[in-house]
Amino acid sequence: MTVPETSKLLDEELYSRQLYVLDLPAMQKIQGAKVLLSGLQGLGAEVAKNLVLMGVGSLTLHDPYPTCWSDLAAQFFLSEQDLERSRAEASQEPVAKLNRAVQVCIHTGDITEELLLDFQVVVLTTSKLEEQLKVGALCHKLGVCFLVADTRGLVGQLFCDFGEDFTVQDPTEAEPLTAAIQHISQGSPGILTLKTEAHNFYDGGLVTFSGIEGMVELNGCDPRPIHLQEDGTLEIGDTANFSCYLSGGTVTEVKRPKTVSHKPLDVALLQPHVVAQSSQEVHRARCLHQAFRALHQFQHLNGRLPQPWDPVDAEMVVGLARSLEPLKGTGGEPLEESLDEALVRTVALSSAGGLSPMAALLGAVAAQEVLKAISRKFMPLDQWLYFDALDCLPEDGEHLPKPEDCAPRHCRYDGQIAVLGAGFQEKLSRQHYFLVGAGAIGCELLKGFALVGLGAGASGRVTVADMDYIERSNLSRQFLFRTEDIGRPKAEVAAEAAHRLNSDLQVIPLTYPLDPTTEHIYDNNFFSHVDGVAAALDSFQARHYVAARCTHYLKPLLEAGTEGTSGHASVFMPWVTETYRASASAIDSENATYPVCTLRHFPSTVEHTVQWARDEFEGLFHLSAETINRHQQAPTSLAEPDGLKVLTVLQEVLGVLRERPQTWKDCVVWALGHWQLCFHNGIMQLLNRFPPNKVLEDGTLFWSGSKQCPQPLEFDASQDTHLLYVLAAANLYAQMHGLPGSRDQTALRELLKSLRLPVTQHLAPIFPYDLELARASAEFVPSPDMDLDLLGPPEGACWAARKDPEVAAGPSPGTI
Repeated sequence: MTVPETSKLLDEELYSRQLYVLDLPAMQKIQGAKVLLSGLQGLGAEVAKNLVLMGVGSLTLHDPYPTCWSDLAAQFFLSEQDLERSRAEASQEPVAKLNRAVQVCIHTGDITEELLLDFQVVVLTTSKLEEQLKVGALCHKLGVCFLVADTRGLVGQLFCDFGEDFTVQDPTEAEPLTAAIQHISQGSPGILTLKTEAHNFYDGGLVTFSGIEGMVELNGCDPRPIHLQEDGTLEIGDTANFSCYLSGGTVTEVKRPKTVSHKPLDVALLQPHVVAQSSQEVHRARCLHQAFRALHQFQHLNGRLPQPWDPVDAEMVVGLARSLEPLKGTGGEPLEESLDEALVRTVALSSAGGLSPMAALLGAVAAQEVLKAISRKFMPLDQWLYFDALDCLPEDGEHLPKPEDCAPRHCRYDGQIAVLGAGFQEKLSRQHYFLVGAGAIGCELLKGFALVGLGAGASGRVTVADMDYIERSNLSRQFLFRTEDIGRPKAEVAAEAAHRLNSDLQVIPLTYPLDPTTEHIYDNNFFSHVDGVAAALDSFQARHYVAARCTHYLKPLLEAGTEGTSGHASVFMPWVTETYRASASAIDSENATYPVCTLRHFPSTVEHTVQWARDEFEGLFHLSAETINRHQQAPTSLAEPDGLKVLTVLQEVLGVLRERPQTWKDCVVWALGHWQLCFHNGIMQLLNRFPPNKVLEDGTLFWSGSKQCPQPLEFDASQDTHLLYVLAAANLYAQMHGLPGSRDQTALRELLKSLRLPVTQHLAPIFPYDLELARASAEFVPSPDMDLDLLGPPEGACWAARKDPEVAAGPSPGTI
């Protein structure tokens, strides 16, 4: 079934991080998709939350059953006031508040074939097997992508059926491979030699070409298959009748769509394809598969789930699992595998409750599979995924929960008590945890803390620290924030939202950073009252610092992070586990450095532009102010050597800043000038030095391969990207100078109409990112493969102050 395109404009600011992982066409498909979600207990709430934040076109909720106490352990859209109300009805408005651009509806009747025709994806959570089989068969027949997600205590399952002929347009998350060409021979086959010996092109892949001089027949050609040779060269097919290769060019991988075939649920129940990394994991997953089948059969026979930690019910489940029809292999042959009865018994004993962390994990994966179904990006699951956290139970059987300890208390923790017992719940309530970071993962952790009751007792609490403020781009993934919270401190808003989820939770927000400058705040007394630390940080430097503090104070550390569609979570116990250590590849990725000229003039990857933006921010809004503030206590006598040095530094900085702004208009004028400097004047200077038709000594074009010739932009306030750049820059500039900012885009457009673009020679250059380096005149760093003689003295903006003594001198020193 084809996903309808949406006519709505995409809010690129809101979905900026999501667009980085996907692309615009995929986001447009998501924005036009219709999803049916049946089952609104904890797992269903997680799926609903993720899909609405993701920005699906419409989400229809289906769950006619009444809210009960056990739901509140994981269902964060519901509260005590919703008891006995339909879960779907009570959840509709809280779900809709997450993203008003998503239409959230309710379906109160049965799920019929006629109803399913209106959806691209259907998700069933915590449903009976009979309903799964009925709806799954209809979806398979109609070509509707179908998912089943379920959790039973500490075990969860996910099933995907995207049909027998589902085409994945972009199977991998990686960027297409690209490489510079050294030579291409004329022949059958032609041999392509790359400039680098190490590459990841593979035999049988498809490639296309661009920027080639001479053998121009290859430029923009249809994708060509390649064959990898032992020496690393590539056969690219017949080039015998092509023009002779001269120079330059880039070869780029063409991603090939892949078609997957999924079996319907009734077949997949007996012939399960499970996602696992080893034969041992496969066997465990198949045993969990049988345990779920036995639990469904128990529920069908008894009209209920097994009682919490009831040995009689558990033995009945084991017996049912033993009597099930054996599983079969892909060829239909019975699998000769023994049933792990101890595993099935443990699953049955702890299956009556629902846990927020299990719902969060399975709900996230299920929503990601929905995203794959809609966008047709990335390979879907094939077809069953099983996850268990049974190692959370005590290894000593004597300390396992007893039936009387797990009986319902008619409280919000009943679902959790049914799995872990009332004694464990009491221990959780007394904990004091320190959460560092209230971003996407931090919000999820705080939500989880509220639902499980961590620190919700009289002597417990949670402290959350985050110095950042909420931005619009946060709203698509940071669950605790809403539009009206933009501009407020993350820690304070997150604390208030968590308290609303559980009024017993004691949350203390702190807006101080956790770094060496605040060790008088996060001191011995602070850490002595902390039972553990959870880190949800976005830099390895910050993670290392927090990990070091945990080691120093002997506190356990829970650390997690995400990148694209991947994520990780780790637990570190001082002197028990290894200490925190980021992977070498992760550190290299974060600390990767690029030649300055590449960042400013020849960017060819997303990483280049991101690094350029980080450098811009650092230079404009941090280093300049930091430099002046560092030298505020300058010597009174300029005759002293240090005094002259300070004056020189201040003059350099203030020469860049020109003069201190006094009003919001001054900040806008500065931001407009900076836009003009970066995206018009700077490019004109670059093209004066390297015109579009510049030819190097070897006869190759300078602008070829990864060096794409830029074009100067003309400022247009009607263009959102132009306007938002000036708005962001002016606000940052105002904040740095202690002036009030503005978020009114309409007013800014009117103001810009009255402003004239600054004259080129009157523009202040941007701040040199490293003063010492700038004074040493080594700011412009050529790339290794560039002819240094061709470059000559750079004409970049950060050199303007040094070349123009009047600009460099600037006004007399002052204070920021």
